[in-house]
Amino acid sequence: MLKAERLSVFYDELQALIDVTIEVREGELLVVIGSNGAGKTTLLRTISGLNRPGGGRILWRGDPIEKEPTDRICRRGIIQVPEGRKLFPQMSILENLEMGAYLPDAAKKAEETVEHVFQLFPVLRDRRKQLAGTLSGGEQQMLAIGRALMARPRLLMLDEPSLGLSPKAASEIYSVLHHLHHEDMTILLVSQDVLQALKIADRAYALENGRIILQGSGSELLRDPAVKEAYLGL
Repeated sequence: MLKAERLSVFYDELQALIDVTIEVREGELLVVIGSNGAGKTTLLRTISGLNRPGGGRILWRGDPIEKEPTDRICRRGIIQVPEGRKLFPQMSILENLEMGAYLPDAAKKAEETVEHVFQLFPVLRDRRKQLAGTLSGGEQQMLAIGRALMARPRLLMLDEPSLGLSPKAASEIYSVLHHLHHEDMTILLVSQDVLQALKIADRAYALENGRIILQGSGSELLRDPAVKEAYLGL
């Protein structure tokens, strides 16, 4: 579905990604783990068109997209939930959700998608007129995911969705992602929450200092001694 081949990304003289190759298969939940500063956010931003690669290419269903503008990438169905959520705090929950349905095809099915979001996150239905800025961290993350779902993504990308959340809220987020995956949604998730992320992953990559150092199934990486030592303290 999506393939990044030998991707290199620079910030001035600093190289953030070094010959990174990953592929996302249709219908799978793919996880990229790594510590802070490993290059995970840069990878998602480059796929979304917010960063431009200095080398390599990105293929979406066989078509190169690394030079396409972000809005055209979104129209292809590649939708990102950014780190930090980036909500509109002075707008209501419902207004934030409506902002996510800006693509023509998504707008036609906005009412149907809102109902799906409210089924996934009942607390949002109960508070749909409440301002987004007054929500808890976990509720804001639910809203950020809901807003992305409003665009009816073909590939949903999430950048550290559990960062800064309580264990209970983080568990709820991962439970919803697991549910979406079983609805056949294709998901690319990057996370420092290695244990929870790998538990729900079909496949995973480990990114370190801008390079892919490990890959395999989620269960294989959970059992890997290097992963246990570096990320789980075992």
